[in-house]
Amino acid sequence: MWLVLAAGVVVFVLAAFRLQPVKMDVQFLLLAFVTVVFGSRIGVQIPHVKSEITVSDTFIFLILLLYGTEAAVLVAFTEALCSSMRFANKWITRFFNASLLALSTFVTASLVQLCFGPINQLEHGSYSGNFMMALFLMASVQYVINSGLAATREAIKHNQPVFLIWQKHFLWTSITYYAGASAAGIITMLIKGIGSYAFIVALPIIGIIYATYRTYRRNIEDAEQHANEQSRISQALQQSEEHFRNAFDHAAGMALISPDGQWRRVNGSLCQILGYSEQELLATNFQEMTLPEDLGNDLVHLYQLLEGKIRIDQREKRYIHKLGHPLWVLQSASVARNAQGESLHLILQIQDITERKRAEEQVHHAAFHDALTGLPNRTLLSDRLSLALARAKRNKDYQFAVLFLDLDRFKLVNDSLGHTLGDQLLVELGRRLESCMRKGDTVARLGGDEFGMLIDGIKDPYDAIYIAERIQEELMRPFDLNGHEFLTTTSVGIAFSQTGYGGPEDILRDADIAMYRAKANGKARYEVFDVAMHAHAVEVLTLERELRRAIERREIRVHYQPIYSLTDERLVGFEALARWDSEELGPVSPVQFIPLAEETGLVIPLGMSVLSEACRQMQEWHKEFPEGPKLSVSVNISGKQLQQLSLVDQIKECLRKTGLDPECLHLEITESVIMENAQEVTEMLAQLKALGVKLSIDDFGTGYSSLSYLHRFPFDVLKIDRSFVSRMGTDKESTGIIETILILADKLGKRAIAEGVETPDQRSQLAAAGCFYGQGYLFSRPLASEAARALLVQNESQRDPANASRVPTGKDVEVMTDMYAM
Repeated sequence: MWLVLAAGVVVFVLAAFRLQPVKMDVQFLLLAFVTVVFGSRIGVQIPHVKSEITVSDTFIFLILLLYGTEAAVLVAFTEALCSSMRFANKWITRFFNASLLALSTFVTASLVQLCFGPINQLEHGSYSGNFMMALFLMASVQYVINSGLAATREAIKHNQPVFLIWQKHFLWTSITYYAGASAAGIITMLIKGIGSYAFIVALPIIGIIYATYRTYRRNIEDAEQHANEQSRISQALQQSEEHFRNAFDHAAGMALISPDGQWRRVNGSLCQILGYSEQELLATNFQEMTLPEDLGNDLVHLYQLLEGKIRIDQREKRYIHKLGHPLWVLQSASVARNAQGESLHLILQIQDITERKRAEEQVHHAAFHDALTGLPNRTLLSDRLSLALARAKRNKDYQFAVLFLDLDRFKLVNDSLGHTLGDQLLVELGRRLESCMRKGDTVARLGGDEFGMLIDGIKDPYDAIYIAERIQEELMRPFDLNGHEFLTTTSVGIAFSQTGYGGPEDILRDADIAMYRAKANGKARYEVFDVAMHAHAVEVLTLERELRRAIERREIRVHYQPIYSLTDERLVGFEALARWDSEELGPVSPVQFIPLAEETGLVIPLGMSVLSEACRQMQEWHKEFPEGPKLSVSVNISGKQLQQLSLVDQIKECLRKTGLDPECLHLEITESVIMENAQEVTEMLAQLKALGVKLSIDDFGTGYSSLSYLHRFPFDVLKIDRSFVSRMGTDKESTGIIETILILADKLGKRAIAEGVETPDQRSQLAAAGCFYGQGYLFSRPLASEAARALLVQNESQRDPANASRVPTGKDVEVMTDMYAM
């Protein structure tokens, strides 16, 4: 570009110096004025290039023929510079165009002179072959240089091949050069023949020719632009069609169906989803592939689409796989219409969601079913109970019942055979309960070893009772748990809908209450709920609440019942009893609150409270009466306390704080508690015995056979239950049992104490049989600590020094602390 600029400026300067002023006549000035002012404005823009072809090229050729090289170069430079002012913003581009035209004019003139001699001599010749050849050479050189340099500049600028740029943007401009050269030759001959008037006459003709050519070029450009636009549209449509084809072929599942349901086009994904080949699917219709249960609803929605009532229909529905099983899909349907709004076809987008639906069903099943047994859980049972209650409110003749079941001795299975077999027992039990149901009934696992049953649509209360009896019969067959045969029973509570319940939890609560009544009445039976049970349950809840507060507020007091020698009627000890005088309820019998404490676990803090107080009080009496017999205290240990791993440490800490001699503390354990967990109890008793305390068996003879384990357990005392003592003299069997216990105790070196001595005859018979110690109302009722101290003071004052040898030693005197005694 800079090379062309430099060369053009040099040519322009040389032409200016070599131009002879005598040649610049009026005709020249007129030609130069028309060329610069008008010729540059009559041109054709070169597409996509900042250049144009103007009519001034004809005038430059004419000046070259009439006035020579220098004049033509000057006018060409000036015309190109003025012309570039209209379409080029940069001065360097303007001077490049001017230099390019000046340089091409100079080269053209030089070649013509080289080939044909001086140009001014061509003017005087006739319209000969040489003149024609000169015009052709002049047009050709001018065209090649102008177009070639301009194409080279654009090719370098856009980094494209020169020939490609020249062919695309400059090839068609050749016609202007040849037409301009021809016009210039004709005008030159006319001017030589008739004078300058020929130039004036030729100007409109030249303008018309260029206007026509310009219109022609504009039409060509419009046609080219239209063709390009059509090509672009065609390409866009082709790309859109390609995109649609790719999207259609590779989508999750797509189909085009006719308004009557015939498959028109399907992709591979849909064929894979439904299990058919494309040919097989196109031979069927939408209706055949749809699950019959869903077809009616599907057709309604598709008709709404076709009628324009809805734009898009997106739903979950079911198709039928080729193998015959249903599969879930998420389907989105829309309608393609023509310009008149008529339905052409339906577009279906289908996604297989069978796995998702299966997962949802599993989640739903897990939410409403027990993971172990597969039975409905409490939530599902409550839902069905709600429906039954709503139906009962609408229909007074409709009745139902709820059974609440709890396995008896299930803990024994877990403890002896392990939780795995315990779970197996629950699964087998669930199967047996299902076999006892009627169609329409529901059996559910509520948790642990508790089950619930909804007996739906009963005609008579006996229908529910019959099912409860059938369950009991079914459980009479032993369960086979990996080779272990196990027999179990269940306690059943029954509640009927006639009571008028507000919600499912209410009837479940009452059935649960009836079940606990069945357990309390001996287990392996059923009980029907009545209003009195609910009132009792409320009383128990109130009692539990107040008992918990009483333990926290230390309202439980320890009373002491004296124990006497049956031979000489001397005081030999006390039995401490728990008593509760509630601020809210008044005096509460131990028969009420002791079993409740055992059931709720409150017996653990209650038992430690009684133990601590008894040890403290006994040590205080030891200090106050040092000359008297050293008394001992025995504390009854409940089954739940024996399960506490920290029991030994707690007793040890209690002895340390109170300072009581361990030999003065006797721990009393009932026979039934020992046999429930014989192995664990044996280990615990050994640890307790290591502390130095004494051990007693309470209620001896009322539980399991005692002979088989007496030699295994380190007991020191056998306590004869009051039930045997109360029947002495009237029941020979009870008398025989007592005599047997006393002989057994003597042979084993154990001491025996009788409870519940209330008459002189009982005392005499016990003493005659060899029982030396007893307690009961015959001697004294339980006394508060103050009254018990007064008794000790009286006993101390009446003690005969001469008979001191008859007073039992510290090993022979006991103060028994029994929470369970009256």
